[in-house]
Amino acid sequence: MTNTRSGKTSTRRGMQTRAVILKTALDMFLDRGYEETTMRAIAERAGVALGNAYYYFRSKEHLIQAFYLYTHQEHLAACAEILEKERDLKARLLGVMRKKIETIEPYHRFAGVLFRTAADPKSPLNPFSEESEPTRQESIALFAQAVEGSNARVPRDLKGELPYLLWLYHMGIILFWIHDSSPGRARTRRVVDRTVDILARVIGLASNPMMLPLRKATLRLVAELRESGA
Repeated sequence: MTNTRSGKTSTRRGMQTRAVILKTALDMFLDRGYEETTMRAIAERAGVALGNAYYYFRSKEHLIQAFYLYTHQEHLAACAEILEKERDLKARLLGVMRKKIETIEPYHRFAGVLFRTAADPKSPLNPFSEESEPTRQESIALFAQAVEGSNARVPRDLKGELPYLLWLYHMGIILFWIHDSSPGRARTRRVVDRTVDILARVIGLASNPMMLPLRKATLRLVAELRESGA
């Protein structure tokens, strides 16, 4: 029994230490910039040994990947009730996108700092990078859940690629949000409402036989986008 309690205490302390290191790193990235902040400086401010910092995060890149995962998990939790109750595709997509903006809003200033590095196609912090793939795939899976749990009729050829297209759309919204200086990011919220309405209408029309040429063109575009992303 003592060993079990000791193990739980150790795990809890480890999680707390990891959280402190991550929060400290994000604060320092915001204050000093990503490139100017070192792991040694992060460890010193967090009050942990440098070796301990490297135990939890092997590099600064791993800190950012942990940040990506953390914000995704916050988003996932925030969407749970919406996806459980709603069946209308527009309502599901609108809920997912609104919750995305809501959960990342506290990090708006930091996102601008991070974008300077993450926008580099060669950066491991780029959302399309190999290092970002685990969180990227989880995010795509969320959009797959939003589509599959709806009552919308989506053609089979489009259904397999639609989650990826929706993920690309949501990345575009995030880029708009990063540059949005309106109070409370009101412009981003309006763009989300209007574009989700358009998307839902287009998806609803996708089963129409007259839309087949457009679907094929869209799928060719997706294939090219995937190749470019890879």
